[in-house]
Amino acid sequence: MGGTQLAPVLRERHPAVKILILNDYGTLSGGAEHVSVLLRDGLRARGYDARLFSSSARPLPVENAADYTCFGKTGRAGKLLAAANPWAALKLRSVLSTFQPDIVHVRLFQTQISPLILPLLENQRALFHVGSYYAICPIGTKQLPNGTPCHHPPGIVCLSAGCVAPLAFGPAMLGNALWRNWQRVFDVVIAASEWAAERLRAEGIEVSEAIWNGVPVRPARPPLEPQPSVAYAGRLFPKKGVSVLVHAMAMVLRRLPQSRLLIAGDGPERRSIEQLIEQLGIGRQVRLLGHRPRDALEQDLASAWVQAVPSIWEEPFGIVAAEAMMRGTAVVVSNTGGLGEYVTHEVNGLKVAPDDPQALAEALLRLLENRTLAERWGGAGRSFALAKLSEGRFLDRFGVLYERLLRER
Repeated sequence: MGGTQLAPVLRERHPAVKILILNDYGTLSGGAEHVSVLLRDGLRARGYDARLFSSSARPLPVENAADYTCFGKTGRAGKLLAAANPWAALKLRSVLSTFQPDIVHVRLFQTQISPLILPLLENQRALFHVGSYYAICPIGTKQLPNGTPCHHPPGIVCLSAGCVAPLAFGPAMLGNALWRNWQRVFDVVIAASEWAAERLRAEGIEVSEAIWNGVPVRPARPPLEPQPSVAYAGRLFPKKGVSVLVHAMAMVLRRLPQSRLLIAGDGPERRSIEQLIEQLGIGRQVRLLGHRPRDALEQDLASAWVQAVPSIWEEPFGIVAAEAMMRGTAVVVSNTGGLGEYVTHEVNGLKVAPDDPQALAEALLRLLENRTLAERWGGAGRSFALAKLSEGRFLDRFGVLYERLLRER
């Protein structure tokens, strides 16, 4: 997994090696998209001819960074494309013919690009780099509506439990059947964490290893600002637990009224979050920044005392915590999913039970009331990130994997 010893790294440049990366979205609107673009750009810097294939769908109104795009659509139409997107298959056939990649590196492909592309990979060197649960869950969360983890394989339970609407059930099962029938096209399956790997293995997917995501190495953050502050960065979706954080912050403010909360990100829950902030009467201490470009985001959050990752689902990895640690910011994360693998309790942050505002508030207060502790755990997090979570280490791991695929097939 992410903490194991690396094989010797092959550092020579490979100008002739072509890597085609597939990800449903090419917009820098979430963690999966940032990792895909980081992978492409990092490989290019090492001499590979790496290109990104995505749909034209844009979850947020930001630029699409892909080199190739196929038709995509958000909303209800997107649910149909998730099961069967013939435009994606036609475009990919053309790209495979003209670009002729040595390796096809598939990341997220089951919300836009669809499993219809899989037969095209049968004669390709292909790896599946799993950073979500769509391979084992039609809604991608592996979580039941009541918030508990789901351990059922996809099927009628998705309908009876209320996870999938009746009209969406047929397309969802079609997409799952196509995936199950064609998953053999992948030479290797890599998970983003050991947690995700075990979830996949439990449902019959042969995962070779786990490779932690990498984040760019950035300068250490400046000294903490005088006013104690909490930062959140991510999409505003219910599964991200932003409402839990807002409730926790209301408790924090009762004891530490001079503190504040910064929320960076956008999404369908924004309006309800704004209403909750107003209802709790903490609008003066909470600032919603909206979606921010990555460099601007780093500047906005640089002097925060602590970054909260209050997810109420099992994050396969949780890239925002790694980014905070690289910056040197102490973290408080939900003790679930891949987050628990690289955040060590009371060493580089704190882990709390998910969906528990009281526990989250107490953890935040431990850091907001102790600047020295926030500095120390932030520094420990940065040291760990530099050693284990860097972009370079991430690219090294995949460089070794590519070499193995090129030799073996």
